[in-house]
Amino acid sequence: MMNPQNVAAAARQFAAGGGFVSAEPYGTGHINDTFRAVFEHSGVQQQTLLQRINHHIFKDPAALMSNIQRVTTHVTSQVAYQPDASRRALTLIPTHDGAAFHRDAEGNWWRMYQFVQRARSYDAVETPRQAYQAAFAFGQFQRQLATLPAPRLHDTIPDFHHTPKRFAALEAAVSSDAVNRAIHAAPEVAFAFARQPIANTLLNANQPQRVTHNDTKFNNILLDDQTGEGLCVIDLDTVMPGLALYDFGDMVRTATSPAAEDERDLSRVTMRMPIFESLARGYLAAASSFLTPEEKQYLAFSGKLITYEIGIRFLTDYLAGDTYFKTHRPEHNLDRCRTQFRLIESMEAQEEAMERIVIALGK
Repeated sequence: MMNPQNVAAAARQFAAGGGFVSAEPYGTGHINDTFRAVFEHSGVQQQTLLQRINHHIFKDPAALMSNIQRVTTHVTSQVAYQPDASRRALTLIPTHDGAAFHRDAEGNWWRMYQFVQRARSYDAVETPRQAYQAAFAFGQFQRQLATLPAPRLHDTIPDFHHTPKRFAALEAAVSSDAVNRAIHAAPEVAFAFARQPIANTLLNANQPQRVTHNDTKFNNILLDDQTGEGLCVIDLDTVMPGLALYDFGDMVRTATSPAAEDERDLSRVTMRMPIFESLARGYLAAASSFLTPEEKQYLAFSGKLITYEIGIRFLTDYLAGDTYFKTHRPEHNLDRCRTQFRLIESMEAQEEAMERIVIALGK
C-alpha cells in the first residue's frame, strides 16, 4: 500500500492546471499502482489518472515513457479530426518542468494522464456488440500505429510474448520448485507439458513484425457510456514491436469467457462462440486492410496460444512464490492458471467452428 502523503507529493509534481485536492486507488491492474487524482482551479475540479510505474517489472521506465510519448502523440494526430478527439487517445500531463514523468526521492517513477470522461472499462464482455467494439478499437489502434515513423519502439519487456521462452521458464520453475508448490500443481504442470508443441507455432509461421499493444484485455478499452462505442485504448506499457495475432489472441482469451480471470468455479469458464465471432468481425473490419493472408490464417489459433502462454505464466509465478503478478490469496496465481487451462479445453472443443467463422469472414 502506497503512503498517501507520497502519492499526494507525486501528484503535485504534474502541471494538471490547479491545486491538488485528493487521490484514491483506482482500477484493478496487476502491475502498476493507479490513482484517480483530483485537482481544482477556480472552483472547477479536474480528474486525472496518476500511476506509479512498477520499475521492477519495467526495468527501463525512461524507455517505456519514450514509447508512450511517441504512441500517444501519433494516435492523437490520427484522430484529430474525429468527433470527441480528446477522448480517443490518452494524453500525458507533463510535470511542471515539462517532463513526461517524475522520479521521486525514493526512486519511484510516476506519470499522469488526462482522465477520459464519460467512458469506462469492463472486466468481462456482456454482449456481442461490446466484443465487436473492443476488437474494432484494438484493430484500429494497430492500423494507426502501422504508420508510426522510425525509429523502432523500445522493447519494454523483452520477449514478452515469446511462448517458447515462457515454457522454458516454466520448466525451470518446476525443476527448482523454490517454494515447494509443485505437488499442489501437478495436474496443471501435466496439462502445460502436454501442449508444449504449440508454443512455436506463430514464431515458425514467419509473421511480420508490427507495433502492437501486447496486453489486449477487454478492460484495456474504454467504452463510451452513452453509445457503447470503443473509444480509447489504454494501458500502453507493453506497446512495442510484436505480432498482430498476439493482440487478437489476447482478446479471445479475455473476452470470450463470462468468468473472471481468477474464477474458482471452473464450470463458469467457457469460450462463447457468439463473442468470438463478434471479435473476429470487429477486428477484421478494422485491420483486414493491412493483415497478410498468413496472419488471417492463424486468427482462430491465436486465442488458444495466448491463453496457453498466459496460463503457463500464472503457473510459473505460482511455483516461484508469486514474484510477478499481484496476488490476494495464497493460490491466486494457481486459480488464474486453472481458469486459462479450462478455457483452452473449451477452445479445443470448438476449434473447427472457430476456423469456419474466420474463413467465412475473410471471403
